[in-house]
Amino acid sequence: MPAESEIPVSYAASNLLLDLDGTLVDSQPGILSSCRAALRALGHETDPEMDITAIIGPPIEDVMRYLLRSFGDDRVAEAVDAYRSDYGTRGLLLSELYHGIREALVELHSRGTRLLLATSKRQSFAQRILDNHGLSGLFQGVYGSVPGAGLDHKPELLAHILKDAGLDAEACLMIGDRKFDIVGAHANRMRAVGVLWGYGSRQELELAGADLLIDAPSELKSLAA
Repeated sequence: MPAESEIPVSYAASNLLLDLDGTLVDSQPGILSSCRAALRALGHETDPEMDITAIIGPPIEDVMRYLLRSFGDDRVAEAVDAYRSDYGTRGLLLSELYHGIREALVELHSRGTRLLLATSKRQSFAQRILDNHGLSGLFQGVYGSVPGAGLDHKPELLAHILKDAGLDAEACLMIGDRKFDIVGAHANRMRAVGVLWGYGSRQELELAGADLLIDAPSELKSLAA
C-alpha cells in the first residue's frame, strides 16, 4: 500500500464516489442523539456514557439491531422508524463538516472532477445535509438508501451508481472511512481509498484491503485525474 504522503498518479480518477458519515461530516452527535431518542421511545433507559463510534457506517437497521440486543428487544423496525423521525427533525442538523472538506470539494469540482455521494444513509437525509452545508451544487449525483430499493448496503449501492450514472468502475474511486466502503468498492471491481479522520481505524481499513490511505481532507485533491 503506498504511503499516504506519496499518492501515485495511477490512483487518480475522474469520478470520485464519496461516503458521507465519517468522510465528509462528523455526524456522530446527531446519530447518537437520535439513537437515544429511539431507544427512549421504546421504553429503554440509555447509558450516559453510550458510545456508538464503532458502529457508525452500516445501515441504521443494523445499528438499531445491535443497540436493541442488550435490552433483549427485537423491535428493529419500530426503533428505526423512531430514529428516522427524530433524525429527520433535528439529528441531521447536528452534522459538522470536517475541517478542509469544503475547500477540497470546491477545488475538485472546479477542476472538473465528477463527485458523487454514496452513503447508506437515507438519500433524502443525505441531500438535506449537503443542502444545509451548501455543498449540493458540487455533486453530480446524490445516492443513498431508498425505501424498497435494496440499496442499504454498499455493494448494491455502488453497483446501482455505476449503472445509473453509466460509469466504468476502473475510472472511479470509492472514498470512505469504514470497511463497508472498501468491501463494497472491491465487490464492484473499484479501487477504494480509506480516510483516517473518520470512524474506522487504520487497522480496520488495512484489513479490509484499502488500496490507499490518506490522512487529511486536503489529500483528496490529489485523487483527481
